[in-house]
Amino acid sequence: MYWVLKAVLTPILRFLFRVRVEGDENVPTHGPAILASNHLSFSDSIFLPLMLRRRVTFVAKAEYFEDKKTAWFFRAVGQIPIKRGGGSASLRALESAQEVLEAGQLFGIYPEGTRSPDGRLYKGHTGVARLALRTKAPVFAVAMLGTREAQPIGQVKPRFFMPITIKISRPLTFERFHDRPTDPLALRQITDEIMFELCELSGQDYVPTYAKRKDAVEAVAAEPAHLVSVEGRAPARDNPAVLAV
Repeated sequence: MYWVLKAVLTPILRFLFRVRVEGDENVPTHGPAILASNHLSFSDSIFLPLMLRRRVTFVAKAEYFEDKKTAWFFRAVGQIPIKRGGGSASLRALESAQEVLEAGQLFGIYPEGTRSPDGRLYKGHTGVARLALRTKAPVFAVAMLGTREAQPIGQVKPRFFMPITIKISRPLTFERFHDRPTDPLALRQITDEIMFELCELSGQDYVPTYAKRKDAVEAVAAEPAHLVSVEGRAPARDNPAVLAV
């Protein structure tokens, strides 16, 4: 069903939107790889898989599988449900993601954990680092540009003929941390390096706090200046202060 949907929808998307992919030659033609993407719109999970030649599996929030309007699509393309509450459901999702990578496939993940409420790039969760160290798979930062304008949060019908750009980095590998798979400092540094690459690719302003969907717009508007003191700069690659956050 995945390849049927891809064959049908890809030419339609290319007709309805001005899609450009940069760096797709960096993605290996075989073997496991992690695609760590920023997240601006629901349509990110549609554009990226349909524009790459290889199959991409994402985790998707459980609500998509409970809603009849979206459940059929996510089941058809073999996505993995995950509950946001954490705990055993999140652990099972990571284990499923590991199985995807150990089978030599591509796995897509949003390190921010949710869509950006305002278009800025938020602090990444360390799940992507855990996967990278568990499987030793290379990580590719993926910047989605234009999807927020094409389909803002809360808008069901997208705006057609908008430009969409997908930028894919060169592989990021973390051999120097392979002997520290559970070290919190190592997991944080790997995650911050991935977010640094995402920030460079996307040009987004960086916010050193986790994104929250609920009341996010109001919270950002009222946010004290000291909480965004490093906005506009990516997390430092080897800054101990960043690692401790």
